[in-house]
Amino acid sequence: MGETVSQSPLILVADDVPANVELLFDQLTTLGYRVATAMDGPSAIEACFQHRPDLCILDVSMPSGSLGCDDRATGFEVCRRIKRDPRTARIPVIFVTALNDTTDRVKAIEAGGDDFLTKPHNRQILSARVRSLLRLKFATDALEDSFRKLRELEKVRDDLMKMIVHDLKTPLTSVLASLEMVLDEEFGPVTDAQRRALGDAEARSEDLLGLIEDLLEVARIEETSISLDLRPIAPGAFVTEIAHEWAVRFQQEQARVFVHIAEDAPVFDGDHGLLKRVFSNLLQNAITHTAGNVEINLAARRESGGTGVLFTVSDNGPGIPPQFHEVIFRKFERVKNPELPRVRSSGLGLAFCKLAVEAHGGRIWVQSSEGQGSHFHIALPSHPPTASTPMA
Repeated sequence: MGETVSQSPLILVADDVPANVELLFDQLTTLGYRVATAMDGPSAIEACFQHRPDLCILDVSMPSGSLGCDDRATGFEVCRRIKRDPRTARIPVIFVTALNDTTDRVKAIEAGGDDFLTKPHNRQILSARVRSLLRLKFATDALEDSFRKLRELEKVRDDLMKMIVHDLKTPLTSVLASLEMVLDEEFGPVTDAQRRALGDAEARSEDLLGLIEDLLEVARIEETSISLDLRPIAPGAFVTEIAHEWAVRFQQEQARVFVHIAEDAPVFDGDHGLLKRVFSNLLQNAITHTAGNVEINLAARRESGGTGVLFTVSDNGPGIPPQFHEVIFRKFERVKNPELPRVRSSGLGLAFCKLAVEAHGGRIWVQSSEGQGSHFHIALPSHPPTASTPMA
Protein backbone atom coordinates (compact mmCIF):
# COMPACT_ATOMS: atom_id res chain seq x y z
CA MET A 1 0.00 0.00 0.00
CA GLY A 2 3.01 2.31 0.53
CA GLU A 3 1.40 3.88 3.65
CA THR A 4 2.21 3.77 7.35
CA VAL A 5 -0.28 2.02 9.62
CA SER A 6 -1.46 5.31 11.14
CA GLN A 7 -2.11 6.74 7.68
CA SER A 8 -3.82 3.71 6.16
CA PRO A 9 -7.59 3.79 5.58
CA LEU A 10 -9.80 2.67 8.46
CA ILE A 11 -12.48 0.07 7.71
CA LEU A 12 -15.35 -0.79 10.04
CA VAL A 13 -16.44 -4.45 10.04
CA ALA A 14 -19.84 -5.10 11.65
CA ASP A 15 -20.89 -8.75 12.07
CA ASP A 16 -22.27 -10.74 15.00
CA VAL A 17 -20.34 -13.90 14.12
CA PRO A 18 -16.79 -13.73 15.61
CA ALA A 19 -15.37 -16.08 12.97
CA ASN A 20 -16.58 -13.80 10.17
CA VAL A 21 -15.13 -10.73 11.90
CA GLU A 22 -11.80 -12.50 12.42
CA LEU A 23 -11.64 -13.58 8.77
CA LEU A 24 -12.30 -10.07 7.45
CA PHE A 25 -9.95 -8.57 10.04
CA ASP A 26 -7.08 -10.83 8.88
CA GLN A 27 -7.76 -10.21 5.17
CA LEU A 28 -8.01 -6.43 5.50
CA THR A 29 -4.99 -6.00 7.80
CA THR A 30 -2.96 -8.15 5.40
CA LEU A 31 -3.94 -5.69 2.67
CA GLY A 32 -2.62 -2.85 4.84
CA TYR A 33 -5.87 -1.41 6.21
CA ARG A 34 -6.72 -0.55 9.79
CA VAL A 35 -9.84 -2.30 11.10
CA ALA A 36 -12.48 -1.41 13.70
CA THR A 37 -15.15 -3.93 14.65
CA ALA A 38 -18.75 -3.99 15.91
CA MET A 39 -21.03 -6.90 16.84
CA ASP A 40 -24.51 -5.37 16.48
CA GLY A 41 -26.43 -2.47 14.92
CA PRO A 42 -26.15 0.16 17.70
CA SER A 43 -22.42 -0.44 18.22
CA ALA A 44 -21.86 -0.20 14.44
CA ILE A 45 -23.56 3.22 14.34
CA GLU A 46 -21.66 4.39 17.43
CA ALA A 47 -18.34 3.25 15.89
CA CYS A 48 -19.17 5.13 12.69
CA PHE A 49 -19.69 8.42 14.48
CA GLN A 50 -16.77 7.90 16.85
CA HIS A 51 -14.10 6.70 14.40
CA ARG A 52 -15.40 8.09 11.05
CA PRO A 53 -14.14 5.07 9.06
CA ASP A 54 -13.27 5.38 5.39
CA LEU A 55 -15.47 2.39 4.54
CA CYS A 56 -18.00 0.11 6.28
CA ILE A 57 -18.53 -3.61 5.72
CA LEU A 58 -21.91 -4.54 7.21
CA ASP A 59 -23.52 -7.89 7.74
CA VAL A 60 -27.21 -7.68 6.87
CA SER A 61 -28.41 -9.96 9.72
CA MET A 62 -27.23 -9.07 13.23
CA PRO A 63 -28.81 -7.97 16.54
CA SER A 64 -30.75 -4.72 16.14
CA GLY A 65 -30.80 -3.78 19.81
CA SER A 66 -32.35 -0.34 20.29
CA LEU A 67 -32.74 0.28 16.54
CA GLY A 68 -36.22 -1.19 16.61
CA CYS A 69 -35.99 -3.19 13.38
CA ASP A 70 -35.97 -6.88 12.44
CA ASP A 71 -32.61 -8.51 13.17
CA ARG A 72 -32.62 -9.82 9.58
CA ALA A 73 -32.54 -6.23 8.28
CA THR A 74 -30.26 -4.54 10.83
CA GLY A 75 -27.52 -3.85 8.28
CA PHE A 76 -29.98 -1.96 6.08
CA GLU A 77 -31.12 0.20 9.02
CA VAL A 78 -27.52 0.94 10.02
CA CYS A 79 -26.75 2.00 6.45
CA ARG A 80 -29.80 4.26 6.28
CA ARG A 81 -28.79 6.07 9.46
CA ILE A 82 -25.19 6.46 8.32
CA LYS A 83 -26.23 7.89 4.94
CA ARG A 84 -28.80 10.20 6.53
CA ASP A 85 -26.27 12.07 8.67
CA PRO A 86 -24.09 14.59 6.78
CA ARG A 87 -21.08 13.70 8.95
CA THR A 88 -21.06 10.09 7.68
CA ALA A 89 -23.08 10.29 4.46
CA ARG A 90 -20.08 9.88 2.15
CA ILE A 91 -18.77 6.68 3.85
CA PRO A 92 -19.07 3.81 1.33
CA VAL A 93 -20.97 0.74 2.55
CA ILE A 94 -20.46 -2.86 1.41
CA PHE A 95 -23.11 -5.37 2.49
CA VAL A 96 -22.02 -8.94 3.20
CA THR A 97 -24.66 -11.64 3.65
CA ALA A 98 -25.16 -15.38 3.33
CA LEU A 99 -28.36 -14.68 1.39
CA ASN A 100 -28.31 -14.39 -2.38
CA ASP A 101 -31.71 -12.94 -3.04
CA THR A 102 -32.57 -10.22 -5.54
CA THR A 103 -34.84 -8.66 -2.92
CA ASP A 104 -31.88 -8.22 -0.57
CA ARG A 105 -29.91 -6.50 -3.32
CA VAL A 106 -32.78 -4.12 -3.98
CA LYS A 107 -33.08 -3.36 -0.25
CA ALA A 108 -29.32 -2.74 -0.12
CA ILE A 109 -29.55 -0.19 -2.94
CA GLU A 110 -32.61 1.48 -1.37
CA ALA A 111 -30.77 1.77 1.95
CA GLY A 112 -27.91 3.61 0.21
CA GLY A 113 -25.44 0.73 -0.02
CA ASP A 114 -22.58 1.00 -2.50
CA ASP A 115 -21.82 -2.69 -3.08
CA PHE A 116 -22.95 -6.20 -2.14
CA LEU A 117 -20.97 -9.39 -1.44
CA THR A 118 -22.31 -12.89 -0.81
CA LYS A 119 -20.78 -15.23 1.77
CA PRO A 120 -18.42 -16.94 1.41
CA HIS A 121 -16.75 -14.02 -0.35
CA ASN A 122 -13.74 -14.17 -2.60
CA ARG A 123 -10.72 -12.39 -1.12
CA GLN A 124 -9.58 -10.94 -4.44
CA ILE A 125 -13.07 -9.61 -5.21
CA LEU A 126 -13.26 -8.08 -1.73
CA SER A 127 -9.85 -6.44 -2.19
CA ALA A 128 -10.78 -5.04 -5.60
CA ARG A 129 -14.10 -3.61 -4.44
CA VAL A 130 -12.62 -2.09 -1.28
CA ARG A 131 -9.84 -0.40 -3.30
CA SER A 132 -12.34 0.87 -5.86
CA LEU A 133 -14.72 2.35 -3.30
CA LEU A 134 -11.89 3.93 -1.31
CA ARG A 135 -10.48 5.57 -4.45
CA LEU A 136 -13.93 6.95 -5.21
CA LYS A 137 -14.38 8.22 -1.65
CA PHE A 138 -10.98 9.91 -1.52
CA ALA A 139 -11.61 11.56 -4.88
CA THR A 140 -15.01 12.77 -3.70
CA ASP A 141 -13.54 14.05 -0.42
CA ALA A 142 -10.81 15.91 -2.31
CA LEU A 143 -13.38 17.47 -4.63
CA GLU A 144 -15.56 18.50 -1.68
CA ASP A 145 -12.55 19.99 0.09
CA SER A 146 -11.55 21.94 -3.01
CA PHE A 147 -15.10 23.21 -3.43
CA ARG A 148 -15.23 24.29 0.23
CA LYS A 149 -11.93 26.15 -0.06
CA LEU A 150 -13.12 27.81 -3.26
CA ARG A 151 -16.30 28.99 -1.55
CA GLU A 152 -14.25 30.35 1.34
CA LEU A 153 -11.98 32.24 -1.06
CA GLU A 154 -15.00 33.62 -2.92
CA LYS A 155 -16.50 34.82 0.36
CA VAL A 156 -13.22 36.53 1.32
CA ARG A 157 -13.10 38.19 -2.09
CA ASP A 158 -16.72 39.31 -1.89
CA ASP A 159 -16.33 40.62 1.66
CA LEU A 160 -13.21 42.56 0.64
CA MET A 161 -14.99 43.92 -2.42
CA LYS A 162 -17.94 45.14 -0.36
CA MET A 163 -15.66 46.77 2.18
CA ILE A 164 -13.71 48.58 -0.56
CA VAL A 165 -16.74 49.83 -2.49
CA HIS A 166 -18.40 51.12 0.66
CA ASP A 167 -15.24 53.03 1.52
CA LEU A 168 -14.94 54.38 -2.05
CA LYS A 169 -18.46 55.70 -2.43
CA THR A 170 -18.28 58.59 0.05
CA PRO A 171 -15.03 60.21 -1.19
CA LEU A 172 -16.05 59.72 -4.82
CA THR A 173 -19.34 61.50 -4.18
CA SER A 174 -17.33 64.41 -2.73
CA VAL A 175 -15.08 64.45 -5.81
CA LEU A 176 -18.13 64.65 -8.10
CA ALA A 177 -19.62 67.47 -6.04
CA SER A 178 -16.35 69.43 -6.22
CA LEU A 179 -16.07 68.93 -10.00
CA GLU A 180 -19.65 70.11 -10.46
CA MET A 181 -18.94 73.26 -8.43
CA VAL A 182 -15.82 74.01 -10.49
CA LEU A 183 -17.73 73.51 -13.76
CA ASP A 184 -20.44 75.86 -12.46
CA GLU A 185 -17.62 78.43 -12.01
CA GLU A 186 -18.30 78.82 -8.30
CA PHE A 187 -14.52 79.18 -7.78
CA GLY A 188 -13.95 81.48 -10.75
CA PRO A 189 -13.97 81.41 -14.54
CA VAL A 190 -13.09 78.18 -16.38
CA THR A 191 -11.48 78.12 -19.83
CA ASP A 192 -12.81 75.90 -22.60
CA ALA A 193 -9.78 73.61 -22.34
CA GLN A 194 -10.21 73.33 -18.58
CA ARG A 195 -13.95 72.67 -19.00
CA ARG A 196 -13.27 69.83 -21.42
CA ALA A 197 -10.73 68.27 -19.05
CA LEU A 198 -13.00 68.68 -16.05
CA GLY A 199 -15.97 67.35 -18.01
CA ASP A 200 -13.99 64.25 -18.94
CA ALA A 201 -12.96 63.76 -15.30
CA GLU A 202 -16.59 64.13 -14.23
CA ALA A 203 -17.74 61.57 -16.81
CA ARG A 204 -15.10 59.05 -15.70
CA SER A 205 -16.06 59.64 -12.06
CA GLU A 206 -19.71 59.02 -12.92
CA ASP A 207 -18.68 55.76 -14.61
CA LEU A 208 -16.81 54.74 -11.47
CA LEU A 209 -19.76 55.65 -9.27
CA GLY A 210 -21.99 53.55 -11.52
CA LEU A 211 -19.63 50.59 -11.11
CA ILE A 212 -19.73 51.00 -7.32
CA GLU A 213 -23.53 51.11 -7.38
CA ASP A 214 -23.59 47.93 -9.50
CA LEU A 215 -21.28 46.16 -7.06
CA LEU A 216 -23.43 47.13 -4.09
CA GLU A 217 -26.66 46.24 -5.90
CA VAL A 218 -25.42 42.81 -6.97
CA ALA A 219 -24.25 42.07 -3.41
CA ARG A 220 -27.59 43.23 -1.99
CA ILE A 221 -29.65 41.11 -4.37
CA GLU A 222 -27.47 38.02 -3.86
CA GLU A 223 -27.48 38.10 -0.06
CA THR A 224 -30.94 39.33 0.83
CA SER A 225 -34.45 39.43 -0.50
CA ILE A 226 -35.15 41.91 -3.27
CA SER A 227 -38.47 43.71 -2.78
CA LEU A 228 -40.10 44.40 -6.12
CA ASP A 229 -42.13 47.58 -6.54
CA LEU A 230 -44.68 46.01 -8.87
CA ARG A 231 -47.01 47.93 -11.11
CA PRO A 232 -48.65 47.29 -14.50
CA ILE A 233 -46.30 47.92 -17.42
CA ALA A 234 -47.38 48.21 -21.05
CA PRO A 235 -44.53 46.85 -23.22
CA GLY A 236 -45.03 49.41 -25.98
CA ALA A 237 -44.94 52.42 -23.65
CA PHE A 238 -42.05 50.92 -21.69
CA VAL A 239 -39.83 50.34 -24.75
CA THR A 240 -40.73 53.73 -26.21
CA GLU A 241 -39.77 55.41 -22.92
CA ILE A 242 -36.38 53.67 -22.91
CA ALA A 243 -35.73 54.58 -26.55
CA HIS A 244 -36.62 58.22 -25.83
CA GLU A 245 -34.30 58.43 -22.81
CA TRP A 246 -31.45 56.97 -24.86
CA ALA A 247 -32.13 59.15 -27.92
CA VAL A 248 -29.25 61.56 -27.26
CA ARG A 249 -26.78 58.72 -26.71
CA PHE A 250 -28.01 56.96 -29.86
CA GLN A 251 -27.46 60.21 -31.81
CA GLN A 252 -23.96 60.63 -30.37
CA GLU A 253 -23.02 57.08 -31.38
CA GLN A 254 -24.81 57.41 -34.75
CA ALA A 255 -26.77 54.30 -33.85
CA ARG A 256 -29.87 53.27 -35.77
CA VAL A 257 -32.63 51.98 -33.51
CA PHE A 258 -35.78 50.13 -34.56
CA VAL A 259 -38.72 49.35 -32.27
CA HIS A 260 -41.06 46.42 -32.96
CA ILE A 261 -44.02 45.97 -30.62
CA ALA A 262 -46.45 43.17 -31.46
CA GLU A 263 -50.15 43.82 -30.97
CA ASP A 264 -50.42 40.79 -28.69
CA ALA A 265 -47.66 41.97 -26.30
CA PRO A 266 -49.50 41.79 -22.93
CA VAL A 267 -49.43 44.22 -20.04
CA PHE A 268 -47.46 42.68 -17.15
CA ASP A 269 -46.57 43.46 -13.54
CA GLY A 270 -42.95 44.48 -13.00
CA ASP A 271 -40.55 46.72 -11.12
CA HIS A 272 -40.28 49.61 -13.57
CA GLY A 273 -37.00 51.04 -12.26
CA LEU A 274 -35.26 47.68 -11.95
CA LEU A 275 -36.25 46.59 -15.46
CA LYS A 276 -35.15 49.92 -16.93
CA ARG A 277 -31.67 49.26 -15.52
CA VAL A 278 -31.72 45.83 -17.15
CA PHE A 279 -32.46 47.30 -20.57
CA SER A 280 -29.95 50.12 -20.01
CA ASN A 281 -27.23 47.53 -19.39
CA LEU A 282 -28.14 45.67 -22.57
CA LEU A 283 -28.18 48.87 -24.64
CA GLN A 284 -24.89 50.00 -23.12
CA ASN A 285 -23.30 46.68 -24.10
CA ALA A 286 -24.73 46.87 -27.63
CA ILE A 287 -23.25 50.33 -28.18
CA THR A 288 -19.97 49.78 -26.39
CA HIS A 289 -19.06 46.48 -28.03
CA THR A 290 -20.03 47.37 -31.60
CA ALA A 291 -17.42 49.12 -33.74
CA GLY A 292 -19.30 51.70 -35.85
CA ASN A 293 -22.62 51.47 -37.76
CA VAL A 294 -24.49 50.33 -34.67
CA GLU A 295 -27.93 48.91 -35.37
CA ILE A 296 -30.19 47.97 -32.48
CA ASN A 297 -33.63 46.36 -32.54
CA LEU A 298 -35.98 46.51 -29.55
CA ALA A 299 -38.91 44.09 -29.74
CA ALA A 300 -41.72 42.85 -27.54
CA ARG A 301 -44.39 40.19 -28.07
CA ARG A 302 -46.42 37.62 -26.18
CA GLU A 303 -44.31 34.69 -25.04
CA SER A 304 -45.00 31.61 -27.15
CA GLY A 305 -47.35 29.24 -25.38
CA GLY A 306 -47.72 31.49 -22.35
CA THR A 307 -49.33 34.61 -20.97
CA GLY A 308 -46.10 36.49 -20.29
CA VAL A 309 -44.12 38.89 -22.45
CA LEU A 310 -40.92 38.27 -24.40
CA PHE A 311 -38.54 41.20 -24.96
CA THR A 312 -35.60 41.03 -27.37
CA VAL A 313 -32.65 43.41 -27.62
CA SER A 314 -30.64 42.70 -30.79
CA ASP A 315 -27.50 44.28 -32.21
CA ASN A 316 -25.24 43.85 -35.22
CA GLY A 317 -22.07 43.61 -33.14
CA PRO A 318 -19.27 41.03 -33.25
CA GLY A 319 -21.39 38.33 -31.62
CA ILE A 320 -20.61 35.97 -28.77
CA PRO A 321 -19.16 32.47 -29.27
CA PRO A 322 -21.55 29.72 -28.04
CA GLN A 323 -19.14 28.56 -25.32
CA PHE A 324 -19.55 31.94 -23.58
CA HIS A 325 -23.36 32.13 -23.64
CA GLU A 326 -23.66 31.02 -20.00
CA VAL A 327 -20.36 32.48 -18.79
CA ILE A 328 -21.25 36.11 -19.54
CA PHE A 329 -24.04 36.09 -16.93
CA ARG A 330 -21.61 35.30 -14.10
CA LYS A 331 -20.03 38.00 -11.96
CA PHE A 332 -16.77 39.49 -13.27
CA GLU A 333 -16.92 37.39 -16.46
CA ARG A 334 -16.69 39.03 -19.87
CA VAL A 335 -15.74 38.26 -23.47
CA LYS A 336 -13.01 40.46 -24.87
CA ASN A 337 -13.50 42.00 -28.29
CA PRO A 338 -10.15 42.26 -30.12
CA GLU A 339 -11.63 45.01 -32.29
CA LEU A 340 -12.25 47.13 -29.18
CA PRO A 341 -9.22 46.47 -26.97
CA ARG A 342 -9.68 49.63 -24.90
CA VAL A 343 -13.27 48.93 -23.86
CA ARG A 344 -13.49 48.50 -20.11
CA SER A 345 -16.11 46.27 -18.52
CA SER A 346 -16.66 45.24 -14.91
CA GLY A 347 -18.37 42.01 -15.88
CA LEU A 348 -21.26 42.95 -13.56
CA GLY A 349 -23.88 44.30 -15.97
CA LEU A 350 -25.20 40.99 -17.24
CA ALA A 351 -24.88 39.40 -13.79
CA PHE A 352 -27.18 42.16 -12.51
CA CYS A 353 -29.58 41.60 -15.44
CA LYS A 354 -29.83 37.90 -14.62
CA LEU A 355 -30.51 38.52 -10.92
CA ALA A 356 -33.12 41.21 -11.62
CA VAL A 357 -34.96 39.15 -14.26
CA GLU A 358 -34.96 36.02 -12.08
CA ALA A 359 -36.32 38.10 -9.18
CA HIS A 360 -39.36 38.65 -11.43
CA GLY A 361 -39.68 34.90 -11.98
CA GLY A 362 -38.37 35.29 -15.52
CA ARG A 363 -35.29 34.25 -17.43
CA ILE A 364 -32.72 35.87 -19.70
CA TRP A 365 -30.58 34.21 -22.36
CA VAL A 366 -28.62 35.05 -25.47
CA GLN A 367 -28.62 33.73 -29.02
CA SER A 368 -25.45 34.65 -30.85
CA SER A 369 -22.49 33.48 -32.87
CA GLU A 370 -19.29 35.20 -33.94
CA GLY A 371 -19.83 37.84 -36.61
CA GLN A 372 -23.63 37.50 -36.48
CA GLY A 373 -24.61 39.97 -33.77
CA SER A 374 -26.37 39.14 -30.50
CA HIS A 375 -30.02 38.65 -29.53
CA PHE A 376 -30.73 38.96 -25.81
CA HIS A 377 -34.14 37.58 -24.84
CA ILE A 378 -36.00 38.39 -21.63
CA ALA A 379 -39.08 36.33 -20.79
CA LEU A 380 -41.21 37.78 -17.97
CA PRO A 381 -44.43 36.35 -16.48
CA SER A 382 -47.58 38.44 -16.37
CA HIS A 383 -47.47 38.29 -12.58
CA PRO A 384 -44.23 37.58 -10.65
CA PRO A 385 -44.72 34.76 -8.12
CA THR A 386 -43.95 37.04 -5.17
CA ALA A 387 -43.12 40.67 -4.52
CA SER A 388 -40.16 39.75 -2.33
CA THR A 389 -37.90 37.11 -3.80
CA PRO A 390 -34.97 35.55 -1.89
CA MET A 391 -31.88 35.41 -4.07
CA ALA A 392 -29.63 32.39 -3.34
